[in-house]
Amino acid sequence: MVREGLVALNEFMDIETAIRTGTNRLRAVSDSARLDAELLLAKALDVNRSHFFAHPEDTLDPAAAGRFLALIERRASGEPMSYISGEREFWSMSLMVSPATLVPRPETEILVERALTYIGRKATLRILDLGTGSGAIALAIARERPLCDIVATDLSASALAIARQNARQLDIANISFVCGDWVVPVKGRRFDLIVSNPPYIGAGDPLPASLAHEPLEALVAGQDGLDAIRRIAADAAGVLADGGRLLLEHGATQRDAVAELLQNHGWSQIECFNDYAGLPRVTTAAWPSAP
Repeated sequence: MVREGLVALNEFMDIETAIRTGTNRLRAVSDSARLDAELLLAKALDVNRSHFFAHPEDTLDPAAAGRFLALIERRASGEPMSYISGEREFWSMSLMVSPATLVPRPETEILVERALTYIGRKATLRILDLGTGSGAIALAIARERPLCDIVATDLSASALAIARQNARQLDIANISFVCGDWVVPVKGRRFDLIVSNPPYIGAGDPLPASLAHEPLEALVAGQDGLDAIRRIAADAAGVLADGGRLLLEHGATQRDAVAELLQNHGWSQIECFNDYAGLPRVTTAAWPSAP
């Protein structure tokens, strides 16, 4: 419902008034309130944001103003811009997202960067992405390494539908999607590299307001946040070729716990890499080659 008092919907509203109204409403929830307001106005009017600078004299009729203010209220409630717009940029790709998927975040690009260091440009490796969500990681690797064969799994059929649509829109063909729980749907196969951004928030940990609208099953993994990583540490070797590598994103305070889990399950060459904020974010490990 549009908050009363923002503007009289029976009056015409000019572009600057609309942007100023939206900006003021969003200041409490967004560090980029004016940009958010401009993007939401562009969506309400079905125009590019540059339209406002070329046609500052334009006005919104009451119907358009109503659409805009409804979008502003969604954002003011804490709903991510990506869910409202239906898209998010990741690795210079425009990806569809929905409440069935996590919103891809910049720190996850560290996982892609590290994966690419293990994959030559002309390599023909078999790569597995566990818990793919919107497909962000798998699609980024598939686009950068077109000769590789990428398989992406997710337990959520709704998330996989988004991922498949992203692959179609980006015209990325060297990727397939399989519904199932972690490695279960690919048992009997072997991969050279496995990547995953699993849930890693503890059930007792307070969720940041920025995550309130995102799927809980993609965020929370048991009391300590490590249940999904435990599963992967135990089961990934069963679908990994000898000498293959595993790359995991995890919480900034989980570096030592993740390393211990991997070591206990026989992984070697365990190393952690920081994200852009200097926080421990991605751990890599190798599966020992057969003697």
